Amino acid sequence: MPQAEEDVQILSNWTSKFPTFLLTVIPGLEFIRAWISIPFCCLYAIALAGNSMILCVILTQQSLHEPMYYFLSMLSATDLGLTVSTMSTTLGILWLGANEISLDVCIIQMFFLHGFTVMESGVLVAMAFDRFVAICNPLRYTAILTNYRISQMGLLMTIRTLVLIVPLLLLLKPLCFHSINVLSHPYCYHPDVIKSSCSDTQANSICGLVDLVLTTGIDTPCIVLSYILIICSVLRIASAKEQHKVLSTCVSHIGAVAVFYIPMMSLSLLHRYGQSAPKAVHSMMASVYLLLPPVLNPVIYSVKTKQIRRALLSCLLKK
Repeated sequence: MPQAEEDVQILSNWTSKFPTFLLTVIPGLEFIRAWISIPFCCLYAIALAGNSMILCVILTQQSLHEPMYYFLSMLSATDLGLTVSTMSTTLGILWLGANEISLDVCIIQMFFLHGFTVMESGVLVAMAFDRFVAICNPLRYTAILTNYRISQMGLLMTIRTLVLIVPLLLLLKPLCFHSINVLSHPYCYHPDVIKSSCSDTQANSICGLVDLVLTTGIDTPCIVLSYILIICSVLRIASAKEQHKVLSTCVSHIGAVAVFYIPMMSLSLLHRYGQSAPKAVHSMMASVYLLLPPVLNPVIYSVKTKQIRRALLSCLLKK
């Protein structure tokens, strides 16, 4: 057989039009996956219960029908979306050992996973703008953040998500993959998937970088700028007690920003520059990245926001 035909035959054995991806929870600890499932189940239960309760309370309590709480309900909804989009594959691996996933299902999961991530980033920017208006221009707060404007902001976040995520995922379809591809996470994560390709992925990497710049690269400076203006405004207040009171209204949002952006940027840097890191580190960072915000955000807002705490206690006592 000529050399060219041999090369084609070898390539066809290694590549497939219908590749299979093998998901991984924590490499090397598969033999105790039943025990590992216990903390994961607890975290998923906390995330689902906490965000569902906050969403339900804001929708049913008339006293919470204000811009700040509308944005908080958007945050809880995106956290629920993030939780559900990864829960099925993670628990499927831990409970049933079902770690195989096709490319099409992988793309669908990435659409929801990365879509809700972009949405959450946009919601955090909107919440920073809400705090800026409430502190720097309180007399016009309700005039600026009307229900119509809040709806417009939600629509813009959705459009931005679709514009950024759909082309990113469509570029995956022409790629060639091996018949069996082992991923580092219990879900499909775009940088992890394109690493498994045996095609040229330069266009995918550029598109991913552009999306990162248009989300984190824009949203993070907007949040920082909002807080610079807030601090400048607060420093004009003479009383230290009043300064503390005003800044305390931002603590919950700052906590939500920290638990979202720090793990996300850490995982992104790990994928780009930490190729030599053990796979277990990649897997643990991935779990922290998607589980930490949905689990901690309801706790942060329940503890630090008096109105949310009172509304939750009121609902629980009634039941």
